[in-house]
Amino acid sequence: MHLWNNSKSLSFRKLSSKSLLTMADGSPTSGESAQNRLYIKRGHVVNHDGIQQADIYIEDGTIRYVGSGADFVVPGGCRTIDAAGLMVIPGGIDPHTHFQLEFGGTVSVDDFYQGTKAAVAGGTTTIMDFVIPKKGESLLEAYDEWRCRADTKVVCDYGLHVAITWWSKSVRDEMRILCQERGVNSFKCFMAYKGLFQVTDSELYEIFETCKELGAVAQVHAENGDVIAKNVQKLLAAGVTGPEGHELSRTEEVEAEAVNRACVIAHQTKCPLYVVHVMSKSAGIELARARRRYNGVGIYGETLAAALGTDGTNYTHQCWHHAACHVLSPPLRPDPTTPEFMMKLLAQDDLQTTGSDNCTFNKAQKELGRGDFTKIPNGVNGVEDRMSVVWEKGVQTGLIDPQRFVAITSTNAAKIFNLYPRKGRIAPGSDADVVIWDPKAVRTISAATHRQACDFNIFEGMKVHGVPEYVIVRGRVCVENGMLRVAEGHGQFVETPVNPPFVYDALNGVTDRNGDDKAARNGLQSLDLNQKHSDVDIPEPYSLPEKYIPGPALSVISVDSQVSTPHSARGHRPDGTKDMQQSTFSISEELDQSENRSCIRVKNPPGGKSSGFW
Repeated sequence: MHLWNNSKSLSFRKLSSKSLLTMADGSPTSGESAQNRLYIKRGHVVNHDGIQQADIYIEDGTIRYVGSGADFVVPGGCRTIDAAGLMVIPGGIDPHTHFQLEFGGTVSVDDFYQGTKAAVAGGTTTIMDFVIPKKGESLLEAYDEWRCRADTKVVCDYGLHVAITWWSKSVRDEMRILCQERGVNSFKCFMAYKGLFQVTDSELYEIFETCKELGAVAQVHAENGDVIAKNVQKLLAAGVTGPEGHELSRTEEVEAEAVNRACVIAHQTKCPLYVVHVMSKSAGIELARARRRYNGVGIYGETLAAALGTDGTNYTHQCWHHAACHVLSPPLRPDPTTPEFMMKLLAQDDLQTTGSDNCTFNKAQKELGRGDFTKIPNGVNGVEDRMSVVWEKGVQTGLIDPQRFVAITSTNAAKIFNLYPRKGRIAPGSDADVVIWDPKAVRTISAATHRQACDFNIFEGMKVHGVPEYVIVRGRVCVENGMLRVAEGHGQFVETPVNPPFVYDALNGVTDRNGDDKAARNGLQSLDLNQKHSDVDIPEPYSLPEKYIPGPALSVISVDSQVSTPHSARGHRPDGTKDMQQSTFSISEELDQSENRSCIRVKNPPGGKSSGFW
């Protein structure tokens, strides 16, 4: 079975017969490595393309079996977790973090230990951070610095994107080395931060050309930096110095214009483009229109937990600290209907992923911008609460189903950055990054209880359904019964190989992905950007069916294993037998060019009811 495109194929070792040490309550001892035997029974296994009731066997950090318990002999010395009534989902992948980042004369307070620790607590088992070289700095030297910061601290796996903050032949040469020798396949360009990181359109064109040549994915921070710089001058001259000036200097159309421009330049160079942190309705519509123009090929979009869980009305809050702690770029939008709009873009595959853009600064650090909003360090929290916020705003409201939740929190990022199906799927051969999710559990988000180092939480007081009961990282149970147990340095750097098939097959004219595109929408109809009026009618929140017909058993992947016989459709299957002998949417064709505002309508969402909104 070919699992992922990587020169380093996974070698499956024969299932070990060694005994495992456990604590009196059956939980792993603190000295155990990822070489655990773990059996998860009676769970509802959710992948992006379906749900089945199945048991899962994990050993040596790898999923070995997914299928009926009736067809599997459970090895002795194996810990068992009963997941009845719960969902078993792939560990979350956060494609956008900034841990231990130097910005605005200070450093973000979540380092790679604290940040990945918080990620795991919330059900995220892989993060992707950004190497951001200083202007004129070697990309390779910056990459090495980020690896030194992260390798000994991460508690879960991580990958790296690399930012292109200046342009020259040496940068082009180092991009090639990063792709061929350092496990990097994505490069981010800034269309904002004039005089610091911003690249010109001409440079953007050449960077995109280089990405295409290397089989890499180009990324952009899409805002018009020249317009922002002019707006900042006018606002400060007019005496606008508070946090509200941040959003006023970079309004929706400033973001939307840059999104359109980036999509056009990428199309000219035939380069795949991933637009990070799409934060406004206008920008989301421009990206959706670009995907329509190019038949859904080569353009991908990410939004943030922050954009789904809060809004820009916080910038006018009477408390300066409260307002400043919501500052990030692009900013949150004051239109309170934006969060639902962004979720509906995710529901219909106009946006594909959700990140956190986690870049946390304490209140004292935000004070650097007291009297001048341009000096407020940009960044908010989100890595810990991303999964629950997406569930609450998507599944709990009935806008998306659990499969789409898995897609936008894990699978799509794994596909775009060529980690799939090693990551982002529950299947034999995949990494044992697994979350056992309770869709009915409720928690209240608060800075008083979160694991992050920051002293403020933008989701403060939000009650969210959907809580990770167990989080398993590389085969090790790290979250259990509300307790977090992680090991510094347990995670590893994961290479992201070039030419991800999900991205480049379509660019190269290969359109058959075994129905994957249809499955991504879960049968939902396309979004209509022209719908003008409709009442919002949200279906009931998703709940587990009373009965599932188990899907076919999958194989145990080991040197001497055999494929188990698929079981027939029948009632609830028995648990595995214990062996004590230690055995081993396309957008509507008509686009109203005369309207600045558009409406999206979900024609057939889960539950069968229709909904629409401006």
